[in-house]
Amino acid sequence: MMSKEQENSGCRPSNRRMRAMLLGVGGRPEIVQEAERLRPVIERHADIVEMDLLGDSDLSGVEADVAIVLGGDGSILRAAHKMGYRQVPVIAVNLGRLGFLADLSPSELPGVLGDFCLGKLQVIEHLMFECSILRGNKVVSKQLGLNEVAVQTGSSFAILDVDLYVDTKLVTTYSCDGLIVSTPVGSTAHSLSAGGPILRKDMHAFVVSPISPHTLTHRPVVDSADCVYELTIQKPNKGTAVVVDGRVFCEPRPHDRVRVCRADVRFGLVSAPGHDYYRTLREKLGWSGRLQFGNGS
Repeated sequence: MMSKEQENSGCRPSNRRMRAMLLGVGGRPEIVQEAERLRPVIERHADIVEMDLLGDSDLSGVEADVAIVLGGDGSILRAAHKMGYRQVPVIAVNLGRLGFLADLSPSELPGVLGDFCLGKLQVIEHLMFECSILRGNKVVSKQLGLNEVAVQTGSSFAILDVDLYVDTKLVTTYSCDGLIVSTPVGSTAHSLSAGGPILRKDMHAFVVSPISPHTLTHRPVVDSADCVYELTIQKPNKGTAVVVDGRVFCEPRPHDRVRVCRADVRFGLVSAPGHDYYRTLREKLGWSGRLQFGNGS
């Protein structure tokens, strides 16, 4: 049996082979083709105990030591949701576009997987959250997430009033098109496009970012992950939705409370040599450090 330290570090007992899941989303032809090409490479190092390239399987009961995810960041989010409260370390191979989390190329996978099997690589743990819908004093729904919770105005496009509470204390009422509570991993997603700051992925904090606030005095706020955040919409519009990691979670009723707090589990991402946080930001966000002009100007 693995010790607690081994489980947290992603190490495996030396008396058996690594057990791996090979995952993707949507069954896209390029993912299926790459999975078939990489399968013999993976099997040199590990036994594949689950292969799901559609993103449909419940992975919470799979006994595995690592998940190899092919695709982009959306594929990683899907895998994290499907693993639920039984997260295993992820090796992310980028077959998508930006890839803030999935930044390994397919050619790097054999070396990274081999080093991971030998216990040479660190697993970086990232904050996850629980989003609960409270109706009165009853929790009517709960969802685990990795990126963010967003309350969005709906198809009427009318201004939404959202009350924000932190540890039961009223912070303010936002008049806006929506409100985002984001983890550091999610700070480069919807929150960034709404003007929020970028947080280092292994920080333990949340970002609260309003979407198109009605007053210029409202700015994004960063606070501790140990706090409990509650969003209350007194009068939801038609189509107002609570969205978790890009998927509609529920349509709130008047006076429902949307509670966001740190989850007991954390998402683990295998750290590969040569891939550092600022390199990823520099390459994915196109930070050149200077303006580029044409015609020799």
